[in-house]
Amino acid sequence: MESPSSSLVFAEPKRALTGISGLDDVLKGGLVQNRLYLVEGDPGTGKTTLALQFLMEGKKQGENVLYITLSETAEELKAVAASHGWSLEGIELFELSNAEGIMDPSQEITLLHPWEVELGETIQSILAKVEQVGPVRVAFDSLSELRLLAQDPLRYRRQILALKQFFAGRNCTILMLDDRTSNEGGSDQQLHSLSHGVISLQRVTLEFGAARRRLEILKLRGLDYRAGWHDCIIRKGGLVVFPRLIAAEHHQPFIGEPVISDNAELDSLLHGGPLRGTSTLLTGPAGSGKTTLALQYAFSAAKRGEKVAIYEFDERLGTLITRASKLGLDIKPLIDAGLIAIHQMDPGEISPGEFVYMIRNEVEQYNARMVIIDSFNGYITAMPEEKQLLLQVHELLSYLNQQGVITFLINPQEGLIGSMHSNINISYIADTVLLFRFFETEGQIRKALSVIKNRGGGHESTIRELLITENGVQVGDPLINFRGILTGTPIYQGSKDALLEQN
Repeated sequence: MESPSSSLVFAEPKRALTGISGLDDVLKGGLVQNRLYLVEGDPGTGKTTLALQFLMEGKKQGENVLYITLSETAEELKAVAASHGWSLEGIELFELSNAEGIMDPSQEITLLHPWEVELGETIQSILAKVEQVGPVRVAFDSLSELRLLAQDPLRYRRQILALKQFFAGRNCTILMLDDRTSNEGGSDQQLHSLSHGVISLQRVTLEFGAARRRLEILKLRGLDYRAGWHDCIIRKGGLVVFPRLIAAEHHQPFIGEPVISDNAELDSLLHGGPLRGTSTLLTGPAGSGKTTLALQYAFSAAKRGEKVAIYEFDERLGTLITRASKLGLDIKPLIDAGLIAIHQMDPGEISPGEFVYMIRNEVEQYNARMVIIDSFNGYITAMPEEKQLLLQVHELLSYLNQQGVITFLINPQEGLIGSMHSNINISYIADTVLLFRFFETEGQIRKALSVIKNRGGGHESTIRELLITENGVQVGDPLINFRGILTGTPIYQGSKDALLEQN
């Protein structure tokens, strides 16, 4: 006989979408309906914007919604909405303000003096408004004023508990905002214990560039969610959340076939080319041909009808297109056809989460099959104060690999000649490593190319000359008479006849 416990079936709770797709992703479906949630963060972190988007989503679904404000005026809220191109029509506002001395029930917005009434009377006025409106969603902004009115932690907790009990059974989802200004800037653990879930917002000021914003779910009682910090930004249109990437959730079946460059000699170095679902590191001194070689692969892929996404941190877009054209790689028509998308990155503005989101959007929405990051040093330099950035890159490459996307990472080494090194060791992340070097012979500086490793299959262990002219990329025959290739200053001592002719 089946035991009673084994026959229990727990229905999935109904969710309330927040109006922020990234946040709904982090919450794995939105907020559970008919619960009380705490949204905490210092002033300027985006709490009001989040609350307005939450209410606007409810209005969009035909629900009655109510915004209770003890800290901002209706005029200020409307100004915030206007900055995003929103209208607050249909959102009931209940304002406690010092602008008027009496409550005028004929007005759409009710006015009170919060410091001239007792806490209990303030709460009763709020509850009366709730009874009148019958909202399905409520935003309460902010708890700091209630904490000041209570002047006693025990009384304050009792009032919050009374609010929670009042809303219980009223088919209402509540966001309670706390700017923590009256709590010495720290989290209120009493509020955490009373809330069904806690959303924490943070704003970090950098030494240079735009301030970084991020979001974390500290608590979501009885439900799974994406833990950790998630980057977010506030721009025209509201708060945008970039969920932390978890590569294991995005595996797609694909065939790991070689990706050719349409250059027979170059393809032979990797026994056909790097495989789909792998990452290739192009490393060497500046000017040795790394970007050009990556463009050769991009040009070939786009000519086959595959979409390519290039993220340019170093070179300007116009310069890149002009230079490619002079090398026989006319990518402008391919850009116009939507086969190559070049994104000019602003190093002072981008966050890791937004960068990952941009790449995911190209892969999932526009089916990009090749991604080029030029350069990895530029990406690292753009985010000097980020911690665990290399770990985030590892997760990004794992995601691209599981999507069957081939990735090219361009990594300039420090120095032009002599002993060279990279300030960040990323060679262990890449599946394939191509090493570029300058070498000298008979008073001329030439370029050399070799394959250091290829996890996807075999590769040549030879050193070949690399020549870049207006006719494109040329790869010479193996050069066997080299000395000092790994020191950074290889010297060729063989026959001149083995070298490529420079026109």
